[in-house]
Amino acid sequence: MLPTRRARALTAAVALAALSTLASCTDAPGKHRDEALGSNPAVAPVKQKAVVRGLPGMPPVLDPSDVYAADRPNRLSPVVRDFPSRVYVPNTNSNTVSVIDPTTYKVIETIPVGTQPQHVVPSWDLKTLWVNNDRGNTLTPIDPRTGKAGKSVDVHDPYNLYFTPNGKYAIVMASLDRELVFRDAHTMKREKTVPVSCYGVNHADFSADGRYFIVSCEFSGELLKVDTEKMKVVAQEKLPYDGAMPQDVKISPDGKRFYIADMVANGVWVLDGDKFTRPTLLHTGKGAHGLYVSRDSREMYISNRGEGTISVFDFTENRLTKKWRLPDGGSPDMGGVSADGKVLWLSGRYNAEVYAIDTRTGEQLARIKVGSGPHGLAVYPQPGRYSLGHTGVFR
Repeated sequence: MLPTRRARALTAAVALAALSTLASCTDAPGKHRDEALGSNPAVAPVKQKAVVRGLPGMPPVLDPSDVYAADRPNRLSPVVRDFPSRVYVPNTNSNTVSVIDPTTYKVIETIPVGTQPQHVVPSWDLKTLWVNNDRGNTLTPIDPRTGKAGKSVDVHDPYNLYFTPNGKYAIVMASLDRELVFRDAHTMKREKTVPVSCYGVNHADFSADGRYFIVSCEFSGELLKVDTEKMKVVAQEKLPYDGAMPQDVKISPDGKRFYIADMVANGVWVLDGDKFTRPTLLHTGKGAHGLYVSRDSREMYISNRGEGTISVFDFTENRLTKKWRLPDGGSPDMGGVSADGKVLWLSGRYNAEVYAIDTRTGEQLARIKVGSGPHGLAVYPQPGRYSLGHTGVFR
């Protein structure tokens, strides 16, 4: 009997253990749920990315918090990847374009163009550089692949040139004619002429969604707000400074503010473009003129033509952080940043020279003699998907 009792006891113990194990397994999911709720952090809800309703036909905005997201160092479009790196300098008084090799700091070619070339402007599709021959009433195309100039196109009073973000129109800043002229972006055929009541339209930049742009009027000290799609001036205001002469225009990376250099107010106006309310003035230096954003979207370089300096503005800190002074002075005007972001190139308007400046230290790397009256030089190629014009405003 004893073996039988032991066998039964052993059998009962095994059964009890099995039931215990089964109960343990059955309770496990509940216990794990309680544990997850009590000790693990809650799963954050998935945030929907903000969508920018851009101008119809405009390439999608890559990053709503940074309109310059496509301009990172050496991020060249396949369209321009094989183009030789050059600096194209329009010499207003010499009626030529000096071509500089940025690796040697030498002028390697001088191209004759029309009368009074003001700016060298990359086309929206990145394939052509347009030389704005203001008094010659022509645009001279340069093929950036070969560096050769083509046949000039008749365009009246092309002081400066921009492109709508959808690539549909070129916008001629007809400064003396007091007009904004919308033309076919490829053929330059006139599509619509918009007369303006201010004097000296010259520079512009577009809102993040491309639906409007801000224009500076140099000779009457005014700003315009233009509806891109309607091709219509929707607002106008006088700058609150006697004798103001607004120049270059740039939007902040987050798209919330526009900066307008003023060579008489000696600083940069800060404007809420959406509201188009009264701007405030940030003093930078005498003859503030050109505005250029760094490749990481953190800083903006401001050329102070009247004192030979470059001020550096930090977007995140919302303040000026540095000022670089050119040795032996100079007249830094318009230009651009190299594809790798390491060099700022500026024309010396009244000194017949071009400056290459290290963007990390502010050191002058080179001072290159060119023709008379160098103005809106273009560094090319540069990163970006498409060009909005001027000396290279890319998105």
